[in-house]
Amino acid sequence: MEDDGCRKVYLKMARQDSDVMTKVTFVSTDTIDLPHEFEDLNLPEEEWRKQTRSDSENERSLRASVVCLGLLCVLLLVAVTVLCIKLTKEEKENPKWITYNLSSYYISSEWKNWTDSRQDCEQRGAHLIIINNREEQEFVTMVTSANIVWIGLDKINEEGVWKWVDRSNITFGFWKHDEPNNRVGNEFCAVSHFKWSDYPCDHTFVWICEKDLDF
Repeated sequence: MEDDGCRKVYLKMARQDSDVMTKVTFVSTDTIDLPHEFEDLNLPEEEWRKQTRSDSENERSLRASVVCLGLLCVLLLVAVTVLCIKLTKEEKENPKWITYNLSSYYISSEWKNWTDSRQDCEQRGAHLIIINNREEQEFVTMVTSANIVWIGLDKINEEGVWKWVDRSNITFGFWKHDEPNNRVGNEFCAVSHFKWSDYPCDHTFVWICEKDLDF
């Protein structure tokens, strides 16, 4: 009887312990809507890994595109710079010549005295312009926008008379009224400004070179 009593007490305690230790889990059969940022958690593992790899590949592709675009911009900038340098160099080495009748003319963009202007033309295989007729004089006025320019006329010679740089005499004169007048002294070189005036040779102006066309 004592054993039965003890067994009842033990079973009762075991049931109580079992009640205490048992964890009851309730599983809901209702669908739970997860926030958007957790939607990927509902994907099967393989699909989730594929999407992760795809996102990573897209990110790498985007980075590569940005790098390529940057390199293209740099290359374009370098190409434009090289082209500008080349064009500037070619312009200096081969300045633009204007053809008129049987001659080619170059209008400088620099300012020099008469002697240096003459030397510049000679280095270009030309000479300071020699104006032979009214049409050529009007051409000079037009292409220089009526600015003052040195022409190939001077009286720096033993005779002290006006001659062209090829030492030929003037056949057509287009002097301004009261010119040449040697007003300030040593006005031994000529400029064109609509018509001709004498000027000191050490003044600085732009100039026109002329050379015959080769046929």
